[in-house]
Amino acid sequence: MKTNQQTVFLVDDDAVFLKLLAIDFQMQTNFKVLTFETGEKCIENLQLQPDLIILDYHLDGVEKGVMNGIETLDKIKDFNTTIPVIMLSSQDKIEVAIDCMHHKAHDYIVKSETAFLKLQNNIQSIFNFKQVEKKLNWYMDRM
Repeated sequence: MKTNQQTVFLVDDDAVFLKLLAIDFQMQTNFKVLTFETGEKCIENLQLQPDLIILDYHLDGVEKGVMNGIETLDKIKDFNTTIPVIMLSSQDKIEVAIDCMHHKAHDYIVKSETAFLKLQNNIQSIFNFKQVEKKLNWYMDRM
């Protein structure tokens, strides 16, 4: 059962970055934040119906042989195409961003000191759009 609190999944194999990002979210937002160190663990928990997933492009830093970010993104989209996924990476390469967009990521953000601010702005846009879409659907159903 969905609650009114929005759920965000954070998926990153960098334990320090993951913890810092989770702390930022918990201190500066009212989201329910769940963290996962592998794509497999994220996929196992999709039945929790996250409102948004922030996913690292590389996920094989700790455990070898695990799904990378693109493979995880594809499985998320196979499960539910409407879950927005923002990809994160330390790589500032246009080819990586294009690859993410080709696999239906909502956006691509480079890990930096301003990444959390960019995430906040992006997330606000996503949720504003969802709210407008919901109102529009409600209105269209009554016509």
